[in-house]
Amino acid sequence: MKKSSKVVLSGVALSTIGVTSYLLKEEKRKNKFISSMQMMKNKAINSMNKDKQVMEKTGHPDPHDIEDNTMVAEGSMYAVNYYDEKKK
Repeated sequence: MKKSSKVVLSGVALSTIGVTSYLLKEEKRKNKFISSMQMMKNKAINSMNKDKQVMEKTGHPDPHDIEDNTMVAEGSMYAVNYYDEKKK
């Protein structure tokens, strides 16, 4: 890494630390920042859990899940009908 890029990188890091320190100095801003970080964390965790649930269900269909089975049946006919219409 060149010397000039190290200087720029350290300047950016120091300014980020300075701005963050200034913003978190007041208790009201600090609480707002912490609550927004917790909300973002919860959204990320929920998103990962949804992805995990979808992956667990993939390839293991439940025969009693009527809604899912109906969706699969409708989806498979769409491709066949589309192909038939294109062929005409």
